Amino acid sequence: MRIPIITVVCMSALMLSSCESEQARKERLAREEQQRIKLEHKRAEEEKAEAIRLEEAHIEQEKQAEIERIEREVRLEKERKEQEIYDRYINNSLHTGATPYSKYYGRNSTCNEYGCSQIKVSTSNSDVLVTIKKNEKVVRHAYITAYSNYTFSFPDGTYQAFFYYGKGWNPEKEMKGGEMKGGFITDEHFGKDDPQYLSNNVLQYELILQQNGNFSTRPSNSEEAL
Repeated sequence: MRIPIITVVCMSALMLSSCESEQARKERLAREEQQRIKLEHKRAEEEKAEAIRLEEAHIEQEKQAEIERIEREVRLEKERKEQEIYDRYINNSLHTGATPYSKYYGRNSTCNEYGCSQIKVSTSNSDVLVTIKKNEKVVRHAYITAYSNYTFSFPDGTYQAFFYYGKGWNPEKEMKGGEMKGGFITDEHFGKDDPQYLSNNVLQYELILQQNGNFSTRPSNSEEAL
């Protein structure tokens, strides 16, 4: 029984193959060619898109590398300039009594008559820039080198002392957001005392640098002290 069935199937296939007309064959081949062309076009488009993506990724990588290179050069140039400033001013110090902010506050005047008081400041192992304020306005200031002292004199009244100390005075350093120039390049610290009323007397400060690095005064900052 199996032999006749196989024979019939084979004969049917041969009949179908032989029954395809030339026109139908051409149409089938045309459809297959169109499908092949579509597939090739799709593949070409995908390859083009991938090439564009890779090129854009390469361009982006080059841009990022250029940005990083510029940032690195800027950072190195900044570090070079900072090191140059450090080397130039690290050992720079003014003389005791110098008034580096005279452009902004004027020079110190003296008061030797009745109704005058004094503030005497003695330093330890750090240079100090002292400002004396009255009604929140700087009326006296002076640079005092380490292990020395300086005396301010002025009419009786209420005054507040501020202490800015550090190492290496840079006359070009911008302070208070660029409003002033002149400051230490390292080991900066700001301190202050409470306002004191003076009446024909002398107020003395002995600024002793403690082990924790702070003078025995209340903390302050450049905006408040200068």
